[in-house]
Amino acid sequence: MTAEAERGPSRGLQYCGEGRQGEQVGLPLMHTSANLQVSGEAIYNDDIVDPPDTLHAALVMSEKPHARITVDFSAAAAAPGVEGCFGAKDIPAAGDNSIGAVVHDEEIFATEKVTCVGQIIGIVVADTKAHADEAALLVAVDYEELPAVLSIEDAIEADSFFDYDGFTGHVLGCGDVEAGFEQCDHVVEGEVRCGGQEHFYLEPCACVVTPGEDDEMTTIVSTQCPDKSQRLIASALGIPCSKVVAKSKRIGGGFGGKETRAAFLNVAAAVAAYHCRRPVRLVLDRHVDMAITGQRHAFLGKYKAGCTTEGKILALKIALYNNAGNSLDLSQSIMDRALFHADSSYKIPNVEVTGHVCRTNMPSHTAFRGFGGPQTVLLAEMWVERLADTAGMPVEQFREINMVREGDVTHYGMQLVGCQARACWDKLSGNLSARRAEADAFNASNRWRKRGIALTPVKFGISFTATFLNQAGALVHIYRDGTVRVAHGGIEMGQGLHTKMIQVAATVLGIPTDAVFIAETSTDTVPNSSPTAASASSDLYGMAVLLAAKQLEERLRPVREKLGPEAAFREITEAAYFQQIDLCAHGFYKTPDIFMDWDAAKEGVPQLPFNYFCYGAALSEVEIDCLTGDMMLRRADICMDVGESLNPAIDVGQVEGGFIQGMGWLTMEE
Repeated sequence: MTAEAERGPSRGLQYCGEGRQGEQVGLPLMHTSANLQVSGEAIYNDDIVDPPDTLHAALVMSEKPHARITVDFSAAAAAPGVEGCFGAKDIPAAGDNSIGAVVHDEEIFATEKVTCVGQIIGIVVADTKAHADEAALLVAVDYEELPAVLSIEDAIEADSFFDYDGFTGHVLGCGDVEAGFEQCDHVVEGEVRCGGQEHFYLEPCACVVTPGEDDEMTTIVSTQCPDKSQRLIASALGIPCSKVVAKSKRIGGGFGGKETRAAFLNVAAAVAAYHCRRPVRLVLDRHVDMAITGQRHAFLGKYKAGCTTEGKILALKIALYNNAGNSLDLSQSIMDRALFHADSSYKIPNVEVTGHVCRTNMPSHTAFRGFGGPQTVLLAEMWVERLADTAGMPVEQFREINMVREGDVTHYGMQLVGCQARACWDKLSGNLSARRAEADAFNASNRWRKRGIALTPVKFGISFTATFLNQAGALVHIYRDGTVRVAHGGIEMGQGLHTKMIQVAATVLGIPTDAVFIAETSTDTVPNSSPTAASASSDLYGMAVLLAAKQLEERLRPVREKLGPEAAFREITEAAYFQQIDLCAHGFYKTPDIFMDWDAAKEGVPQLPFNYFCYGAALSEVEIDCLTGDMMLRRADICMDVGESLNPAIDVGQVEGGFIQGMGWLTMEE
């Protein structure tokens, strides 16, 4: 049978734990929007019917990576259908042209120079998208080109790194690295490079900004963080946040790409809406979105690692570099998470890891699923394989010898509690020898097609590494007819967050899930929300919803007890209304006990940056055509510990999707 015929349709089996009896939480319920999505009825940003007098926007973008510029909008302003052309000079006097995710080191509209291809120079609004696109091409931009730094190697050579207030990068470590190397029987040194990855969410970045009276602004935006759009629009226009509402019903995927990079586009559209006093719609074409919104960071890791003859790792020293692009964005936080995960799933007594954030003339790179963790774990598995080979030991045996155990302490002083690393590993390792023997037999009888198999572990910390982001709010309303409406600060992007929140509220209130509804996420219902990111949103918003719902359950308990166990929830809520019981509650949650002090960490003081770790392992078998490079994943077995799952069906899908997305990064993209 040929490999092509053998492939057939992909198929899979999923196994997961069961929920607790009588509760909605833990049940493998279908995504609440699934029927709407598969039928095409689900509303995304570009499906929204244009408000009256809506203008359509197109961006004027830099065509050079680094240059001084002069700009002339006159030809574009005279083009058919054009209602306005706006640039840096059009930022209101009370507003600010500077912008940024952490530090304001970007410009909404470029002034004297551009620092990457795709940087926004201006925005053109017209009666149709076609007219706006045509007019944007008429904007005359003269460039005086300057030297450009385009790669990590260029940045190292040019000493081009982000530093502010004397900060040049973080350091983590434990033990005595140099003394550790002296005890090693085997030492390897080398470099590992990995490129970026395009988010390729199904819905490109989009927004509709509608001005109201007295400088009010409402934006419907495809973002993972409405709070950021709200604050930056207010800053740019010089108006208070209380007059800006940012909202989203759902977004068509994000993967980190819409955590920060949606905001600068939203602000540009808001400037045009402010001046025209008309709604403005900006929807990026796919090729524009891919060119300007940033990607996963490319990384370079320079390592030195050592072990004993018995295969015990004793020392590790790593210098990490990432390509941040032309602004800081979240690149330092991404580097920080890379430093946290430099040990992968291994216990290493002597560690020193340093991080360097490279400033280049690329569009600013940004958050992407894993947030720096995948890059440094890839690096770790590279030097682990080299050490195992040098020690003359099967790599799986080497991994198992050094794998973390319950009670081990990381290189930043955090003790592992509830460590499931070996449990996941043991779940998959039992038939590794037999399957490797099968692969070896296949390779012996096939000259041009070869099979390989590998078992690798993963350990990932759950919490935002910026401690203050670990907070969440929720608002729960109960109506007289016994139905419930929940609002929380998280964004539904296909990952099932709303579904899980509905399950939490339904469980606490003792009602079916179809009695609970979530409409949208909006800054006027839940303010100051953290980004939906870091694999933390179910924890954070789930607890906020739980706390709000518990308040209501406690208020309703006397009424429920008086009416008896047979009373319908609608009877209970109607009776509570007539007894003047408040049927609205706000819940707020912050992750307890976690902390991170980088200065103290540098001195060896133990830190607790994560609430917990999730653990996993994957046993992957691939087949390659040695002549063409064609690759086929024959089988992947994955075991993932995600705690007590809120919805196993959704969580299994997230694990499968993460695996496939990672496989794409490592086999098909830069």
